[in-house]
Amino acid sequence: MSTSRRDGPWRLWSEARTGHKPLAGGAKGYVSLPAPNRSAPHPVSSLEAGTPPVAHRRLGPLGRLIAVAAFLLLMTAAGSSAFFWFTTPSASDLAARVAAMAPGGQLQPAQVPQVLEHAVVAAEDERFYVHHGLDTVGTGRAIWDDVSRLCACEGGSTVTQQLAKLVYYPDDGRLARKLPSVALAFKIELRYSKAQIIAAYLSVVPTGYGLVGATAASCRYFGHDLSSLSVAEAAELAGMVQGPSAYDPRYHPAKARARRDYAIERMLEVGYITQDEARIAKAAPVVIPGTGCRS
Repeated sequence: MSTSRRDGPWRLWSEARTGHKPLAGGAKGYVSLPAPNRSAPHPVSSLEAGTPPVAHRRLGPLGRLIAVAAFLLLMTAAGSSAFFWFTTPSASDLAARVAAMAPGGQLQPAQVPQVLEHAVVAAEDERFYVHHGLDTVGTGRAIWDDVSRLCACEGGSTVTQQLAKLVYYPDDGRLARKLPSVALAFKIELRYSKAQIIAAYLSVVPTGYGLVGATAASCRYFGHDLSSLSVAEAAELAGMVQGPSAYDPRYHPAKARARRDYAIERMLEVGYITQDEARIAKAAPVVIPGTGCRS
C-alpha cells in the first residue's frame, strides 16, 4: 500500500516536474519525456552562438535634450550664415576701398616680394593657400584656447578675414564684426586671387604708431622699399601686424625682436627658409636707422 501510494501522485508530480519517467519494472533510471507546451530545441548556428544580443536602447531625457540642442544649434548656424551672406557687402568694391585707405597707394601683387608674403602666411595664416576665407582648424584651436584660459586671447582670423575687418568694419568691436567678416571673407575669396588678397592686406594693415601699410613701415624702419627686404625685415613686418603698437620696434625693441624671431621660426618650420637663413635673420637688428625711402 505504501508503495502504490508513493508511486501514484508522487510519481506523477515527479514526472511533471523533471520531465523524466522511471523505467518499467522498477529499474533504476529514467527516460526523457517532452516538456508540455515547449517547442523542440533547434540547432544554433556558430554565428548566433558567438554574437551577443543587440540591445535596442531608446534615448533618455539627456539624450533627447542633446539631440534637440544640436538640432537648434545647426538651424541657428544655418540661419545666421544665410542672414550674414545676404546682409554683407558683395566685396566688388574692395579695390576701390583699399586704394582710398592706403597712404602709399594700393600694392599690386607683383610689388609684394615673395619673402614678405611667405612671412605673413607663416606667422598669421599658415593654411592661407588652401582655405576659402575661414580656417576651421585655426578657429577651433583659438576657441579652445580662449575657453581653457577664460579669456578672449586668440583671434583665429585668416588674412582674408582681417582684410574684411580692416576695409569694411574698421570701427566695430571684435565680436560685432566676427560673423560679418566671415561671410565677407568667403565673398572676397570668390572674387579675388590669393596674390590680390595678400597685396590688398599689406596695403592697409597697420604697422605701428601712425603707420599704415607695409610700404610705409619698410621705409620708416629700414630705409628702403619692399623690393629690398631681407628675411629678418620681412619677418619683422609680418610679426608686428598682430599688435602694431605693442611690436613697434622704435618703442618696444625687445618685444619686436621676440615677435620677429617667432615669425622666423615659423618660416623655418613651414620650409620657406633654411637653417642658415634663420640664423642670419635672428642676428640682424630690429631697427635700421634711416630717413625713409627716397622719392
